[in-house]
Amino acid sequence: MTGHLTALRAIILREALRFVHQRERFVAALVRPLVWLLVFAAGFRAALGVSIIPPYQTYITYETYIVPGLCGMIMLFNGMQSSLSLVYDRETGSMKLLLTSPLPRWWLLFSKLVGSTAISILQVYAFLAIAGAFGITPPWKGYLTLFPALVVVGLMLGALGLVLSSFIKQLENFAGVMNFVIFPMFFLSSALYPLWKMAESSELLYTICALNPFTHAVELLRFALYGQFNAAALGWTLLATVVFTCGAIYGYDPARGLKGRKG
Repeated sequence: MTGHLTALRAIILREALRFVHQRERFVAALVRPLVWLLVFAAGFRAALGVSIIPPYQTYITYETYIVPGLCGMIMLFNGMQSSLSLVYDRETGSMKLLLTSPLPRWWLLFSKLVGSTAISILQVYAFLAIAGAFGITPPWKGYLTLFPALVVVGLMLGALGLVLSSFIKQLENFAGVMNFVIFPMFFLSSALYPLWKMAESSELLYTICALNPFTHAVELLRFALYGQFNAAALGWTLLATVVFTCGAIYGYDPARGLKGRKG
């Protein structure tokens, strides 16, 4: 276990140092949700009034509704950026050095997940602090109950990023894959509008949104931020985490993954 913990600490420290040295990454992670919160929400407020729906006990503003979705956006983008670093590490050769470690490959991938999740959580709380300065504040206990939900969601999105990075050969191809994953997952979810609004316009889109694992991740964050437990959202999020993790282990299996491909 000493070797396992040493590897875990080293990988987390490497992720932290990379994050500290890339200050623009932290700024970008906050600018995206703040633009939605302060600019787009002002335009959508009248068009997308939100009625009383769980976990809210009264009518809420549109800004209040989208805060959990924007927290999910931060974690989604960070999970993809963490995967982007893996593609870069593969091109520079450091990934090969890491994966030739005598430690189990699943443990190395788990350590990577923990590191990226920790960074995502820091970014989310920084965003919530800024949102609070603009008067958008959940119950104080929500900041505590949100933490375990952030851990679960961060692991799920980080595992999804690992799956993508395991099948991407070159850094240049990653931007296109991100556009086909990040934006559909974000917009076809309950991050920006309730699912019942989507059902009013299209049953097909509603079904897609309901099957989107990011929708359940957002709902898990939404309920947790208001001190409530959503068992269905947790169950679907954990299921997606297991599926994505198994896919990442498969993709990084030397018999089928990196060593089995050329280029």
